Amino acid sequence: MSYEAQGIVSLELVPLPPATSLPAFSAGAHIDLHLPTPKSELIRSYSLLNDPRETQRYRLGINRDAKSRGGSSHVHEQLRVGDKLTISAPRNHFPLDESAPHNVFIAGGIGITPMLSMIARSQALGTPWTLYYTARTRAHAGFLDWLESAAGSQGGQVVLNFDQEPGGKLLDLAAIVADLPAGAHVYCCGPIPMLEAYEKATASLPAERVHMEYFAAKDAPATDGGFSVELARSHKTLQIPAGKTILDCLIEINAEPPYSCREGVCGTCEVKVLEGQPDHRDLVLSDSERAANDRMLVCCSGARSARLVLDL
Repeated sequence: MSYEAQGIVSLELVPLPPATSLPAFSAGAHIDLHLPTPKSELIRSYSLLNDPRETQRYRLGINRDAKSRGGSSHVHEQLRVGDKLTISAPRNHFPLDESAPHNVFIAGGIGITPMLSMIARSQALGTPWTLYYTARTRAHAGFLDWLESAAGSQGGQVVLNFDQEPGGKLLDLAAIVADLPAGAHVYCCGPIPMLEAYEKATASLPAERVHMEYFAAKDAPATDGGFSVELARSHKTLQIPAGKTILDCLIEINAEPPYSCREGVCGTCEVKVLEGQPDHRDLVLSDSERAANDRMLVCCSGARSARLVLDL
């Protein structure tokens, strides 16, 4: 465990002997970290920040969230070097398009973490890249030494912005987008207001060139209830009442899939939909995936139809 910036630590995870390697991952991927606590096991998702060519370790960067639901505070207060942890296999809902002629990354705060693996991959591919990294102050910005070293390589550029330092101001996302190199793909990860501004600034770009990842939910979960959920494999039917999510009801009967964030941003609780029309509230599925109505995230999404049949 290393201190990276004010409120940010990095973790290095290595396999237990006799294993010498971990499952391969792609740039932008994340894993679920299982954190044992006295009351229960917490599962939290964190981006992998190291070079995807490194199979002997995973590195994570974890910000101590003032609104922590227990995960980041446990990491900062309880984890120690040598602790044994259970993790999931890597998953990627924020992949790097390796065909792009230029990559432009926009990171706010701890949103820098998935960008680090993307930068490493861009360098391996020989793809020119530019990073706009904003934080409150320099003291709040992590991984600066590595970034300064990476920017010294051919084709790399880092633009730092500290909006709460004297003379500081918010990133001008519209200006960044207007100045994109021809054909560039642009990626953004950071706080919700920044991502909403990014969506507005990139609205006129081709959708395939615009990428983003949310760390927190934009919308409230679907808790209106009033529909039924049939579990095809376990042959059970649930009535979802007002005030509860589908996941809440699945937990009550011990039929829940793996889950983590409970906000629709990590993708852990995705299940197949066999019948019915979900009311999608997640930030993981694409527009085309939502329109297909063949999968949903049960932690936050509800139903537009009176009945859903799930592959559970």
